[in-house]
Amino acid sequence: MSIDKASVLRYFKTPKGVFTLILLVLTVISATKEGWTLVLPSLLAAMTIAVLVDAPILRAREGKWLYPDGALLSGWLVALILSPHEPWRVAAITSAVAVLSKYVVRVRRANVFNPAALGLVATFYVFDTGHSWWGALAALPLAWLIALFATGLYITVRLNKAPLVLSFLGVYYLLITTMAFIGEPARVMELYRAPDLHAALFFAFFMATDPPTSPPKHRDQLIYGAMTAVVSVAVFELIGAAYFLLAGVLVANVWEGWRKARAAQSRTREFSPVSTLS
Repeated sequence: MSIDKASVLRYFKTPKGVFTLILLVLTVISATKEGWTLVLPSLLAAMTIAVLVDAPILRAREGKWLYPDGALLSGWLVALILSPHEPWRVAAITSAVAVLSKYVVRVRRANVFNPAALGLVATFYVFDTGHSWWGALAALPLAWLIALFATGLYITVRLNKAPLVLSFLGVYYLLITTMAFIGEPARVMELYRAPDLHAALFFAFFMATDPPTSPPKHRDQLIYGAMTAVVSVAVFELIGAAYFLLAGVLVANVWEGWRKARAAQSRTREFSPVSTLS
């Protein structure tokens, strides 16, 4: 079976194709610093299992074999966030949970929850996993934030999600700065340093902007981003769990799913025939 080069080139011009290239760049940079022998087992396990789980489901649903790029990206994100010191089996299971979650809670044909976020939170309580966000260049000198910011800004503009990212980052840093003034500054200082600073940027650019689970309209994006920030900070302050950013986006996912469901019901009522009594 020959590879259609034109189709491949067209794919890498799509948002998912661009996202793939960006993750590849960040992975190569981060893995070179972390050590390929350390990160490769979990990376390969998460991505391979994601594809193997999703491919037959897509085949059964669509009636033909399709490239499960969404699942591949979800597994990839799982591996970039999980600590590379976790056993490869944990990465594989987390990736499988992430992919399967897409088919559990849905509004029409779209999944409600960000798959990678839900998988990481779910397995946190099973395996007590560590989240190092190594793919966010956290182990590299601060100057490397330029690469993270540049690639993140590019994909954000490409996806038309700038209001969401600005809303999240603005509210998030406003809240933690306020906490530093009215509470114990030492408690929130870590959020301004690696790896938490890198994690917040990576999360804002590459997780919160997930097209299927985030709103397309700018007004709704502002609400979604602010809600994600408020919940994230609340979870950090009240629970202190490593997944506080992921918890924020999962709660915002619920709001967006509810909003989509209401919009769908409204459209159904609007276009349904009006019955008359004879």
